[in-house]
Amino acid sequence: MIEIKNIHKSFGDNHVLNNISFKFEKGKTNLIIGESGSGKTTLLRILIGLHKIDQGEVLYDGRDFNQLNSKEKRKLRQEIGVLFQRGALYDFMNVEENIMFPLTMFTNQSYEEKIERVNNCLERVNLQNNNNLKISELSGGMIKRVSIARAIAMKPKYLLCDEPNSGLDPRTAIIIDNLIKEISIEDDITTIVNTHDMNSVMEIGDSIAYINNGQISWTGNKDELLQSNNKQLNNFVFASKLFKRLKNT
Repeated sequence: MIEIKNIHKSFGDNHVLNNISFKFEKGKTNLIIGESGSGKTTLLRILIGLHKIDQGEVLYDGRDFNQLNSKEKRKLRQEIGVLFQRGALYDFMNVEENIMFPLTMFTNQSYEEKIERVNNCLERVNLQNNNNLKISELSGGMIKRVSIARAIAMKPKYLLCDEPNSGLDPRTAIIIDNLIKEISIEDDITTIVNTHDMNSVMEIGDSIAYINNGQISWTGNKDELLQSNNKQLNNFVFASKLFKRLKNT
């Protein structure tokens, strides 16, 4: 479980997050939603460790990230898998080398152990026997699946995903959603997904936090979302004709 308590973050005079508190539960897909500029990307970067908070606590199973020393932070980061919005794969490496990269960086495993883990991860994302493909040879959906394979290579306790469906067609987006949810449940991972894709919300939204103007103004699950009386949330969710029809059914 990841818990944030009373998080404040400002950039100069710009107060981006104001007194944010939430629990991201283990074995579930926890979604952060909100309009552009609402603070959700800043929150995810705080969780990854790319931004320092001004005030509050970020607890990974009770461990306050900001109170850890450098060695302890390095160890904790090895327990975190990250799926970046554009994949962030290395173009000069093939599929196998990309997935093996964190194993080479952070473990003393033999080549045989590493290649076994790479092949397990490729099978997990339904890309077995594609080890030698170049990144330039991959479709958008394949890039996301390779990125997921790399993110889970270290068998993380926590999986943080930034807009995993960005740039994908609806069918491929559903495949990626279901893959993330499946991995979260089967591996009992604490998964956090930062998204504005309402199809993803309705597909995998076990636990949802809606951020508006730097504050969490609504929490619930995908079923409760359609019945919400929160005006700002409704304006965000039902901006499309599809979800307006859902609201009225």
